[in-house]
Amino acid sequence: MNPVPAVQIAGLVKRYGEKVAVDGLDLTIAPGTITAVLGPNGAGKTTTIETCEGYRRPDAGTVRVLGLDPVGQNAALRPRIGVMLQSGGVYAGARAVEMLRHTAELHAHPLDVDALVERLGLGSCGRTTYRRLSGGQQQRLALAMAVVGRPELVFLDEPTAGLDPQARRATWELVRDLHRDGVTVVVTTHHMDEAEQLADHVAIVDGGRVIAHGTTEELCRGGSEDALRFDGPPGLDLGPLLKELPAGATATETAPGSYRIGAPVDPALVAAVTAWCAASGILPERLSVQRRSLEDVFLDLTGRELRS
Repeated sequence: MNPVPAVQIAGLVKRYGEKVAVDGLDLTIAPGTITAVLGPNGAGKTTTIETCEGYRRPDAGTVRVLGLDPVGQNAALRPRIGVMLQSGGVYAGARAVEMLRHTAELHAHPLDVDALVERLGLGSCGRTTYRRLSGGQQQRLALAMAVVGRPELVFLDEPTAGLDPQARRATWELVRDLHRDGVTVVVTTHHMDEAEQLADHVAIVDGGRVIAHGTTEELCRGGSEDALRFDGPPGLDLGPLLKELPAGATATETAPGSYRIGAPVDPALVAAVTAWCAASGILPERLSVQRRSLEDVFLDLTGRELRS
């Protein structure tokens, strides 16, 4: 029997007056995965996540989180999820570690608060009130509060925004540990490298809909940006090489002695090119694979850069 999806969204519509923020969005997230939700500003991703958290009521469609309605069954859902917001959710006058301990006490089996404080570097600001924390410290405290209750599912909104490289790496390791423990993680981020490093699956949202969903490898596979490059003697006749390549492949000399084979790169393509070089008495130098990146895919699909 298939497990209940951690998140299942079907035909979600959310309007603000005449503006349609989410327009028939469909998304299913399997339990125990890390899913990165990417989208340009105004694409509808934040509204979608807030609907999953129970902060927004759908105008149409259905949303189920751990099999529950996040609005109608919020009381049953709340103890099972963790939520990290970009801002808010913390009393401005509360001291950082006091607030974290208070949050931990609301759960039956919380994580060790002292260990979490040390791991996220909050010890030095533990007695500082929230309003006096730096932006990075506020981010780390919000992350700690989201995970301290050992949630089954955690929503992280821009978890590394404003963090220095060391704190960013510590956050990544914490997310990976949650994943290893079977926690489902849904993260929104404006950092492509973060999505590539952390996520099992990526959902790209634009115009209020999911326009692509899959693993990074699936999304980046194929396309015009895949290429094999090598250097050799200038002026090679590439016609015979083309006959050995898959249909649709291209072979060009981009500069004297520099060659580009445009095609989905796999072991068979590499073997075909190196075999042709060997048969022609050519020693290919600086043979390299140029892969389509997640950023390439995002730009192709949305026509816009991902900006914070």
